[in-house]
Amino acid sequence: MTPEKYWPGIGLRPGGERPDLEPLVLDLYLALYDSIVAHSRRGLNVVAEFGHHDAYSRPRDIFRRCARRLEDLPVLLVGVHCPLEEIMRRRNAGANGSTYVTGTPADPVPEPVRHWEEAVHRPGIYDLEVDTSISSPEACAELIRQRLGERNPRSALMRLMNGG
Repeated sequence: MTPEKYWPGIGLRPGGERPDLEPLVLDLYLALYDSIVAHSRRGLNVVAEFGHHDAYSRPRDIFRRCARRLEDLPVLLVGVHCPLEEIMRRRNAGANGSTYVTGTPADPVPEPVRHWEEAVHRPGIYDLEVDTSISSPEACAELIRQRLGERNPRSALMRLMNGG
């Protein structure tokens, strides 16, 4: 568990809010990827869901550095999309006790949410894209399963490693 003094860890929002944590964020991502690689090399299937961005006080090239660790492994990059209005509806519905930023009538989509959604989908290169506002979790999983059965599902990783 991430010690409180390092929160929000890899959840650090775009905008350079905690430049003192940015080097640690890179280390946390690299450690996470090392764990994914270790599990995969043991023959275990790994599903990991998280967002990356490079909108820190200065670029950190986090995703490209992490992606290099996956180079010889079977990887499928899935872009998970949902319209901001639906994201905010879901956040606001579960606001009790949540640490997520929620909307108000005066500010229905707060700036941190807009920045996050923009930053994590840059450059937007994926092997597959799903929209959770129109597809159920089961339907999204089935699309992913089908794509994994295709011959070369990992073209997005190679394109990102080579500069996009």
